[in-house]
Amino acid sequence: MIKTPLTLKGAELLREELHRMKTVERPNVIAAIAEARSHGDLSENAEYDAAKERQGFVEGRIKELEGKLSTAQVIDPKLLDADGRCVFGATVDLEDLETGDNVTYQIVGDDEADLKAGKISISSPIARALIGKYSGDVAEVQAPGGIREYEVIDVRYV
Repeated sequence: MIKTPLTLKGAELLREELHRMKTVERPNVIAAIAEARSHGDLSENAEYDAAKERQGFVEGRIKELEGKLSTAQVIDPKLLDADGRCVFGATVDLEDLETGDNVTYQIVGDDEADLKAGKISISSPIARALIGKYSGDVAEVQAPGGIREYEVIDVRYV
């Protein structure tokens, strides 16, 4: 079975979404279907069709979340001891060698990635280039516009 890496925070967010889907969304859909059924003929009932479609989405998302959580390998970045190496969960300060801009990214699982929050997916080109690097190393990233070079300024486990 393939394990899916998740940070502690990411796993908690998925658990919260699963709980909300089961305790709020599922009962709301069931109530909407019951309401639509009470309006009579189901063959021409758009409310019923919409409620059934929503039910399919909710049940599918519940199965997806349960599957992800069952195969999750939860990693707490604070407990990592990688001797300053870039690994999953690490927060990395980088300098773009072309522009001189400094950026900070945390390497997280696919479901947690949010570039605006500074979280990049482990499967992204930049994260793949950073894995195994130490402070002072230069990572070459194959970007759509060509190769970009980033110097690793600092690696933290927070």
